[in-house]
Amino acid sequence: MINSQESLDHPNKNDYRTIEQTMEKFSGGTRRLAAQLTTSASFDSLWNVLTDYDRLNLYIPNLLSSKKIYQKGNNVHLKQVGAQDFLGIKFSAEVTMDLFEDKKLGLLKFNLIKGDFRKFEGSWKVQKIKDTSKNSLIYDLTVQGCQWMPIGMIEKRLKRDLSENLIAVDRQAKSSKN
Repeated sequence: MINSQESLDHPNKNDYRTIEQTMEKFSGGTRRLAAQLTTSASFDSLWNVLTDYDRLNLYIPNLLSSKKIYQKGNNVHLKQVGAQDFLGIKFSAEVTMDLFEDKKLGLLKFNLIKGDFRKFEGSWKVQKIKDTSKNSLIYDLTVQGCQWMPIGMIEKRLKRDLSENLIAVDRQAKSSKN
């Protein structure tokens, strides 16, 4: 398991964030990545951003489209297309996910229904940090690429994307004032 901590300094000096990350390597090119950010954004603001499925692509970097295709109660099916540029080569991937919302626990669990990965599952979690006014935003992803997708080559990019996704959700939650 690889643990790292990134400090991301932004032009706004009050917008300083530390992101903690872990990565585990499994057989067959499977990786489990987890990232956590501490934020002053409210639980409701973060939750509203994460569940605004049809607009996620407006603020999540490298997400070209995000569309809710089914919802019944707490069960949602979501189709997303992401794009990356690896060494000058454009790469895009599509996933259709089964998502389960548990607002009481601040948990969004997702599993791959179909798409360009053999495995794509994980969760977003928002939780109150005890005895503070802050919340923790956690993104956990287990991913296994297809045989033509060199996971070793893209794992560094995946780590960076997890951090960027957390920052994007946090930024949107703070700007929406929900």
